[in-house]
Amino acid sequence: MTRFVMALALLGSLAVVAPAGAQQYPSRPVTLVVPLGPGGSTDTVGRIVAEGMRTFLGQPVIVENSAGAGGTIGLGRVVRSAPDGYTILIGQWGTNVATGAVYSLPFDLLKDFEPIGLMTVQPFLIVGRKDLPANNLKELIAWLKANAGKVSVGTAGVGSPGHISGVLLQNTIGGRFEFIPYRSAGLAIQDLIGGRLDINMDTPATSGPHLSRGSYKGYAVTSSTRSPIVPQIPTVDEAGLPGFYFGFWHGLWVPKDTPKDVIAKLNAAVKAALADPETRKRLNDAGQEIYPPERVTPEALATFQKAEIEKWWPIIKAAGITAQ
Repeated sequence: MTRFVMALALLGSLAVVAPAGAQQYPSRPVTLVVPLGPGGSTDTVGRIVAEGMRTFLGQPVIVENSAGAGGTIGLGRVVRSAPDGYTILIGQWGTNVATGAVYSLPFDLLKDFEPIGLMTVQPFLIVGRKDLPANNLKELIAWLKANAGKVSVGTAGVGSPGHISGVLLQNTIGGRFEFIPYRSAGLAIQDLIGGRLDINMDTPATSGPHLSRGSYKGYAVTSSTRSPIVPQIPTVDEAGLPGFYFGFWHGLWVPKDTPKDVIAKLNAAVKAALADPETRKRLNDAGQEIYPPERVTPEALATFQKAEIEKWWPIIKAAGITAQ
C-alpha cells in the first residue's frame, strides 16, 4: 500500500512539473532563419518582427540568413531542426509556395511545417536602370518588345516572386527576357544600380530608398493603389498596364511536431509585435501592409498557403519554370 501511495505521489509531482517546464519556453535565444540573403524584403521584415518578438518572449530572437536554391536550403535547415520552438522560419510566397512547383523538394511545404501566422503583404515595383531610354511604363513596354531576347532581369532565385512576376510581365506584353538569379533581391539591386541589369521586379522595401536617390527608374506599382513608400510611382492601372497585379506575403513557420503550446506562445509574440506602434511604423515605412489579427493565426496561414499553392502551381508549371 505504501509503495502504491508513493507511486501516486510521484506521478502527481511529475504532473505538476511538466506544465511548469512547458511554461518556461523560451529559456534561451530563438533563431529566426531567413532563407534568403541580406538586403531583401524578407530579411527586412524578419529583422523588424524579430525585434518586436524579443520584447514579448523575453529572449533574443537571432536572425540568421541561410540562402541558396530559391530558399530551399533555409527551409531544409528548419525542417531538420528540433521541433522545440527554438528554430523558426520566415517564409513568403516564393519560398513557401513557388518552390514546390520549381524544385523537387525532399520535404512537403504543407506537411513538414507548422504555421504560426501571416504577417505582411506588399506589391511589387517595375524598375529599370537609370540610363534606360524609357521614361514611363508604356515606353518601357515598347523598349522591352523591341529588345526581345536581350533584356536582362535580376531575380532572387529561380521561382522567386521577382522571377515569377517577371515571367508574367514577359507573357503579358509578349516580350522575351533573360532571367539572372541572385542569392537575394538586394544583390540583384546592386547590379541594377551598376547598370549590369536592365529591369527588376522588386518591392518598396528594397527599391524605395534607391528610387529616392535616383539610382534607377521606377515605372509602376503592381497594385490598384499607390504605395505610401513611393507615392510618386503610378499604379499599373494608371501607367497603362491595367490589372497587372502582383504582391507577395510573409509568414512564420516551425518544424512539424512542435508542441501546440509553443506555437501558441510564438503566435502571441507575433501578434504582440505587429500590434506594437513602433514595429508597425517600421513595417509600414518598409512598404508592408500588416494583416489584421484574425489573419495572424496558424489556421489562417494554413488555409491561405494551401489556396496559394492550388492557384500558382499550375501557372508556374505551365510556364515550364524549373530549377536548372
